[in-house]
Parts: sequence; structure tokens; C-alpha cells
Amino acid sequence: PTNKARAVVFYSLAIDQINAEAQHNLGQMYQYGEGVIADVDKAVELFRLAADQGHAEAQYNLGVMYDIGWGVKKDNKKTHMWWNIASTNGEKENADDNIKSITQCMTPADICEAEDMARQCLASNYQDC
Repeated sequence: PTNKARAVVFYSLAIDQINAEAQHNLGQMYQYGEGVIADVDKAVELFRLAADQGHAEAQYNLGVMYDIGWGVKKDNKKTHMWWNIASTNGEKENADDNIKSITQCMTPADICEAEDMARQCLASNYQDC
């Protein structure tokens, strides 16, 4: 098997151990069809599993998926929420630049709601996201 095929097997096994890094990495492989057939729905599912464990890059990637409407319905508030959470958890540089961009497409009320959603998500330890 190729290195990518081996990686898919390795990451798939690690998912059973609730390994956020493996879930995120496998999500990226499904997102771009690297070693697997591209499946954005599966990518979103894997990013969400990792995001719910506090994985900042997975949280950032969920924001990207909501921004593009890739595997999920396009949603500026959820985009903003996930980028805000990712920024809080260490993915600051990329997330903050994108938050500045997305807010130009949002009303002040929508921005406030997205910020409230992020606070609620963080306070609930990712149960209310």
C-alpha cells in the first residue's frame, strides 16, 4: 500500500481511541481525496469529532466548511462561531484574519449572535455548538 493508504488505516484505527489529531488528519484526507475517495460529509463529521475535543485546527476547518458551504449549509454565523472558537484555542492568526473578512458580510446583530454562540459552545465544553 501507498503511504497515504497506510495513513488512512492508521488514522482510522486511532479514531476508535478518540484521538482528535487523527480525526482531524483523516478529515483533511477525506476533504481533499488524499488516499481516499473525497467525501466532504465524512470530512465534516471527522472535523466535528476533533473540534468537540478542543482541536483548534479542526475548529478552524469547520469554519471553512461553513464559509464555503462544503458538506454543510453555508452559514456565516456558524463560520464566525467556529473561527472565534479556533482563535480562542490557539489557531489565532488564520482565524482572526478570516473573522475580519466574514464580519464584512454580517449585520451587527448577526455578529453578536455568533459571538454568543461561541461563548455558549465554549462554556458547555462543545455540547451546545
